[in-house]
Amino acid sequence: MAAKWSVYLVRTAAGALYTGVSTDVERRFSEHQGSVKGARSLRGKGPLVLAFQSCVGGRAQAMKLEWRIKRWPKIRKEALCNGQLTLDDWLPDQ
Repeated sequence: MAAKWSVYLVRTAAGALYTGVSTDVERRFSEHQGSVKGARSLRGKGPLVLAFQSCVGGRAQAMKLEWRIKRWPKIRKEALCNGQLTLDDWLPDQ
C-alpha cells in the first residue's frame, strides 16, 4: 500500500510561512520544532505553528504541489491557511 502524502504550512514567530511535504505531518512538525532533522530555515524562528495541512495523494503529486505553493504570494498562502482557498483548483494533474 502506497503512503499518503500531505502538504503542510508552518508559521514562524515572525509570520513567515514554510511549505513542506510528509507522510507523517505530526512527526515532521515535531522535528521542525526542535530536532536536528528539522528544516534549517526554521531553526531559531519559533515558536512554530502548524498553519495548514492536507492529504494530497502520492509523493510526486505532493512535491509538485509543494513547488507551486512555494511560488505563491503570501496573500494566497494566507487564504489557504484561513480556509478562503482550497487546494482543489491547484492540485497537479494526476
